[in-house]
Amino acid sequence: MAARIYQRMKNAMQSGRHRVGLWTLEFEPREAQRADPLMGWAGSSDTSRQVRLTFPTLAAAKAYADRQGIAYRVVPGPERKLRLQAYADNFR
Repeated sequence: MAARIYQRMKNAMQSGRHRVGLWTLEFEPREAQRADPLMGWAGSSDTSRQVRLTFPTLAAAKAYADRQGIAYRVVPGPERKLRLQAYADNFR
């Protein structure tokens, strides 16, 4: 069983920073999704892709994976770029 550990980032629809910075452990899919012949929906019998565990720190996520014997890889998040803008720029 393999997993990836990544840090949650703020999405475009989010104005605040609540729950940003939490570390998430997500299992890698074991099999590819296939189309259902009747409805055409994509699905698989792999239920581990529905499990997401959150941790306050990277060390806690790594410790959990080591304790449970889960092979993991850490995916670094993109750096946050601040775009400083003055209020006066709105009137130029």
